[in-house]
Amino acid sequence: MLKIVKFGKYQGLGNDFVLIDDRDNKLKLSNAQVRALAHRQYGVGCDQLMIVKKSKTHDFKMELYNNDGSVAEMCGNGIRCFHRFLIDCGITAKKELRVETLAGTIHTSITGKLVTVDMGAPILEAADIPMKTAGRIVNEKLVTGKASFHITAVSMGNPHIVIFKKSLEGLALETVGPMLERHPIFPKRTNVHFARVDGRKSITASHWERGAGMTLACGTGACATAVAAVLNGLTDRAVAVHQRGGMLKINWNAKDNHVYMTGPAVHVFSGEMAV
Repeated sequence: MLKIVKFGKYQGLGNDFVLIDDRDNKLKLSNAQVRALAHRQYGVGCDQLMIVKKSKTHDFKMELYNNDGSVAEMCGNGIRCFHRFLIDCGITAKKELRVETLAGTIHTSITGKLVTVDMGAPILEAADIPMKTAGRIVNEKLVTGKASFHITAVSMGNPHIVIFKKSLEGLALETVGPMLERHPIFPKRTNVHFARVDGRKSITASHWERGAGMTLACGTGACATAVAAVLNGLTDRAVAVHQRGGMLKINWNAKDNHVYMTGPAVHVFSGEMAV
């Protein structure tokens, strides 16, 4: 039986999302239906699907799905769009929100066209990222197939590895990305980021997102990349992370150990679709 689903389409630096209000808890989507909504030829098309739910302890709860139908813990670009969607739809007028996610409590605040997100403290112990090893993984060798990479591992509520290169030219991310994402050392798979340091306050990064593939930008990935750069002594704590879709300002605050991300969230269109 077909379901008519009302949605909003948003993007943050080209990282795009379908958002649905389900505070009445009537929507039950299967894995196949999530993939149908996310399909770029037969559906609305998106990197990830976000669903607004009621929360007993927070302003709202966010449910997040990758475009392959799998569940994700957190998305930095997405949660900025989540707050903008709630404002645009008149669901809330609050400029500051506490959002319940699988990665814990996330704080967002809107100032003009930009949204700042308190991403919390980065997780650096391998077992908690999670990885099938122990300790901190900073510039350590990882072998996959016939290739090897020096990785730095960070969790921003979801797992990431960052690989620093002198040049990103000729990077076959569509080949290397899925190999690293599904390396057996990552029990929940991982997001993969290649980065070039342009200076103490500037980084350029390319992203392969777990369950979504290559994306124009990745908010949690930009945060993880900034943290990894500091761990490797390559940059200051406040940096601009440049991606194909645009730039995010990232600050790993030394006082509270939290990572703060600031960037845009843009409404593209709204509509309804039969799923």
